[in-house]
Amino acid sequence: MNNSSFEWAVIGAGPAGIAAIGKLIEKGVNAENITWIDPEFKVGDFGTRWQKVSSNTRVGLFLKFFEACEAFQYDPATSDFAIQQLAPEKTCLLDVAAEPLRWITENLKNKVHAIRGKAQQLKLSNRQWEILLANKTVYAKNVILATGAEPKSLLFPSVEEIHLATALDPDKLAASCSETDVIAVFGSSHSAMLILRTLLEKCQVKKVINFYLSPLRYAVYFDDWILFDDTGLKGMAADWARININGKLPTKLERIIAHEENIRLTLPLCDKAIYAVGFQKRLIPVEGMHSLEYNDRSGIIAPGLFGLGIAFPEAKIDRYGTLEYRVGLWKFMEYLNHVMPIWLKYGA
Repeated sequence: MNNSSFEWAVIGAGPAGIAAIGKLIEKGVNAENITWIDPEFKVGDFGTRWQKVSSNTRVGLFLKFFEACEAFQYDPATSDFAIQQLAPEKTCLLDVAAEPLRWITENLKNKVHAIRGKAQQLKLSNRQWEILLANKTVYAKNVILATGAEPKSLLFPSVEEIHLATALDPDKLAASCSETDVIAVFGSSHSAMLILRTLLEKCQVKKVINFYLSPLRYAVYFDDWILFDDTGLKGMAADWARININGKLPTKLERIIAHEENIRLTLPLCDKAIYAVGFQKRLIPVEGMHSLEYNDRSGIIAPGLFGLGIAFPEAKIDRYGTLEYRVGLWKFMEYLNHVMPIWLKYGA
């Protein structure tokens, strides 16, 4: 097999891509027959955009992920990463969790054929996938897309929008606001609660208006499962929300139901806005496919083409009938455990 043709290609080097590489090797795929494509190999957005975000994942699950694949070569007995010193039931800043992932990435890069670049287009031809990069074409019989997702935007041109990545960095958010600003924050998610806290406690602003659609939802931990695991508030965000949203609203905070009429009347009174409502998948054009639709139980997009991670999350119904989309490092690993045997047999 030449250096541009492989059995497997993994596009994306965030946590989902890392998990995919580890599991492929664990399932017996020769590492030399795997190519890994990413522009930076810096743990994706997890390692470059969200470092100062307080996680909604407990430390114990991060550690479980690090130790899940022998190919990661992560040994807690000899590792001196800061996360090893934290209590397993606590949460942490994402940068603390990203540090071991950077180390694991370097280990995996030395095993597989790593290509620094951006995949621009895919095409199925002669039962293999052509992956077009800026300066070369790579071929693979099977491709895993772990390309991540971008925050959705408000698209309200008369109000200046603060990007979510800026809003989730306390120092950058403070630098983006002034004491005369009225700031709109859309959403009642984990991110929205962290942003509200920063605006009210660390930024000098005149007022904050939180547009929301539904009551807050909290994750509840039981012995063997978590109620509202993927939609409920956890950790620092949950603690703050119970006191300041479900308790007594801070003086500078107003909450408004995000109906069209309320938005039309109130949003123009705001100087800046932050949209903390959902993500949309990063798209790679695939010749012959109108859109990248996937089976949200198996991750299958097409023969030999599979989706993983925040752009292609697993759908799961909990024991009380709530449908949630599972996003998180350990959830990606669990998902791979039951879909990888299918992927290994569903080639073109």
